[in-house]
Amino acid sequence: MKSAESAPIRAAHSRETPSVGRLLGTSEQMREVRDLISRVADTDVTVLIRGESGTGKELVARAIHRSSPRRDRTFVKVNCAALPSELLESELFGFERGAFTGAIQQKPGKFEFANQGTMFLDEISEMHPPLQAKLLQVLQDGEFSRLGGREDVRVDVRIVAATNRDLESAVSNGMFREDLFFRLNVVCITLPPLRQRRDEIPILTELFLRHYAEHYNKPHITLRDATMCLFQRYQWPGNVRELENLIKRAVVLGSDDSIHRELAESIAGRTKGPGPIPVLQWPTKPVQPARSPEIVSVPAAATFAATAIGSLKDIARQAARMAERELISRTLQQTRWNRREAASILGISYKALLYKIKEAELDKTS
Repeated sequence: MKSAESAPIRAAHSRETPSVGRLLGTSEQMREVRDLISRVADTDVTVLIRGESGTGKELVARAIHRSSPRRDRTFVKVNCAALPSELLESELFGFERGAFTGAIQQKPGKFEFANQGTMFLDEISEMHPPLQAKLLQVLQDGEFSRLGGREDVRVDVRIVAATNRDLESAVSNGMFREDLFFRLNVVCITLPPLRQRRDEIPILTELFLRHYAEHYNKPHITLRDATMCLFQRYQWPGNVRELENLIKRAVVLGSDDSIHRELAESIAGRTKGPGPIPVLQWPTKPVQPARSPEIVSVPAAATFAATAIGSLKDIARQAARMAERELISRTLQQTRWNRREAASILGISYKALLYKIKEAELDKTS
């Protein structure tokens, strides 16, 4: 038994918020992430995405979907921590009329909406054990019953799950089913936190600056060198999402004053706690050491950046262009130079992709 999905529902589930740069980067870790996405996308294996909040787990799930044979079907996201267990069950599996008080008519669940598409289960570690058993049945047999129902509903859904928790510990503590863990963990993609990708912060910053200036029709602003120094010293507990939101605020306000002040205060507070602040290392010509052995202040760090060969802004722009060129080239190779398909995967218009191909001087031999 299958449930047909209406066009409005399909459109609502397929809508995506524009975001740029989360999966870019020149580090070996991010290259491995992109490589894994391209290798698993055209299969139906379940994928477990691991990483701290804000590292881009949903973006990876969407990239897998957009690169898969299911790209023209529905992508459905469900946050397993957003609803109580009872509501989550009816949300995922639907319910029959009379299943509980207030159930005046049958309602299909998210699994039926995702039929022949992709289901993204975020924060899978928060799912309660009884629901885990029902999810396991879907993974094993491709079927389930609605709440209060007697008939089995068959679906063809690819599962991509994500967590920021240690699932192995949850299994050991009896909070997560071991058999479900093995079913989900066929391919594991681990996203590194931003503090382990500090060399890529200028690249991401420039990409976000360009994107949101265009998105909000605002002039392109340039962050001062002192702010970029703070970016390198900050611990980024919210990871790339936090960086993106800070850049969005700076673009909308037309200045980096507020984020400069906020980060400076945060860093000052954090330095009182345990753990050293990472040493700032610029990929530029070293300058003479200061005469005083005192700790370098933020203004001194700004002077250091300003006196180095080539400004940080130029370095960031060049790195952003190189990273963007690499991503476009890899996507074109993956799609065998089907430019419309590549534009869809990259989340840009076909016309914009043609312009970028010409600007980057890319061809099939690149």
